[in-house]
Amino acid sequence: MKNFISFLLVILWGSMPLFSQSPYFKDSDDWLRKAEACKPALIYTDCMPVTVVKSVKDDATFQGWRMEDVGETDVLFSESLKKHSGIILDFGQHLTGYLTFALKTLGGATADAPIRLKFTFAEVPGELNTSFDPYHGGLSRAWLQDETITLMNVPVRQTINRRVSFRYLRIDVLGASSYDFAFSDITFRAQSSVSAMCDTGLAETTDPLIKRINEIGLLTLKECMQTVYEDGPKRDQRLWIGDLYLEALANAYSYKQHDLTKRCLYLLGAAADEEGLLHATLMEYPEPHPQEGQHCLDYSLIYNIALLEYVKTTGDKLTANDLWPVVVRQIEFALRQYSSDMIYDMHKQPVYWLVFDWKDGYDRQASMQGLTILALNKSYELARLLGKENGVKDWPRIAEKMKKAARKYLYDREQGVVVSGDSKQVSYLSQAWMVLSETLSLKEGIKAMRNVLAMPDACYPGCPYGYHYVMEALLKCGMNEEARRLLVDYWGGMVKDGADTFWEVYDPNDDTLSPYGFFPVNSYCHAWSCTPVYFINKYPDVFQR
Repeated sequence: MKNFISFLLVILWGSMPLFSQSPYFKDSDDWLRKAEACKPALIYTDCMPVTVVKSVKDDATFQGWRMEDVGETDVLFSESLKKHSGIILDFGQHLTGYLTFALKTLGGATADAPIRLKFTFAEVPGELNTSFDPYHGGLSRAWLQDETITLMNVPVRQTINRRVSFRYLRIDVLGASSYDFAFSDITFRAQSSVSAMCDTGLAETTDPLIKRINEIGLLTLKECMQTVYEDGPKRDQRLWIGDLYLEALANAYSYKQHDLTKRCLYLLGAAADEEGLLHATLMEYPEPHPQEGQHCLDYSLIYNIALLEYVKTTGDKLTANDLWPVVVRQIEFALRQYSSDMIYDMHKQPVYWLVFDWKDGYDRQASMQGLTILALNKSYELARLLGKENGVKDWPRIAEKMKKAARKYLYDREQGVVVSGDSKQVSYLSQAWMVLSETLSLKEGIKAMRNVLAMPDACYPGCPYGYHYVMEALLKCGMNEEARRLLVDYWGGMVKDGADTFWEVYDPNDDTLSPYGFFPVNSYCHAWSCTPVYFINKYPDVFQR
């Protein structure tokens, strides 16, 4: 946990504007212009609260709390808000945007003192029922969505200038004089770059739970599709490479807003550091700029795969030609980290982090070996599409050497699994990445996946991002029943736990798991969780029968 918190504290450190440094890629300014030309217009929808609810302690529910309807919202407009301090409003769905409200006095009274109100926005019930202070989380306390506002005069109309993401809103009266007041309006202006939920047209034979998983995945994606693919509309509200790739996969089978993918690819390429290494994350305001020094080498290689998938989906080779130098440079950086034996060296002093999954104790060596092999082959496939294979003709040869090294040093034939690191750890993701890279044969891959799934002590993923690649590996092995069961048990588990949108972190064995030391700061609408949309619609014979 300490390593994850240290990693994520980097996001709090100062960021240097992109234009303050000399770009490595000479066309960076042109890429920024092309990214801006692809910037989508946001679409706004006005939403009203649906009902008044109350929190009910229930140990049988997710994080021990559920909401229960208690009445209509009429009391907001007809009765003194002082009588209803602590009222909780349910907007009926997850929303992202801005709250506007208006207050009026009641009974002909004159406002003779300020009013102080506290608004607390929550994606899940547990957020409203866990004290935020004293705060001991590893990310900024400011990410928690509670806003205190002092209003000097009534009547008044006010927009909270912070963008929030939520379903539930609690309103507390912290200070008021003797006169009575109520709302005359309360409206939430929701925003997304897509206008409405997409109907992907699932077969009538689709299991109702899988239909619901698809719907929730679509809403998760919609909420994260802003002017970039955001990782989480509550937190961090920025573009990360890992989320971009998975969002683009889901988008290709749903909303088909491919210009948003193109925009993100150009922005990330333009924001590379002075040596050409991609930053893992980028923010848009006040102008597009990266988190300085925020490098994740696995994400850099995922960028190459994302660009290939974009070209295969859209046929847009012009964008891929522009960004080809970025692809080459990421491969060059990855190869630096390999020993003479062609094994990824975890003991070299890197200038980047490895993500793959949020999981304490997970050894990433074998996963990185597999990803590098996959990235070499996928990048070479892109080279062939662009007619550039002569310049990188050694990549397939290097990938084969890495495969042989992996089979020599990381494949335990006796156990029938891939091991990782000095401790010879067995994890789901080590098997998955060796399957996806075709380091293991089909027969070996099936055996490895079956073996790891049956091992009670194997290191399993801690979040949907990791489980995405386990799902990919199962499908590649033709283990369709296991893939279907994973979808129903894992993402379906979130559905059964009351998810409106899919979560950043989910462990069925630990409701309060958090990489940040405090679960209310977790993102409960997170981009990397939306990929059931991709799986359900790409593989109808598996998931729609």
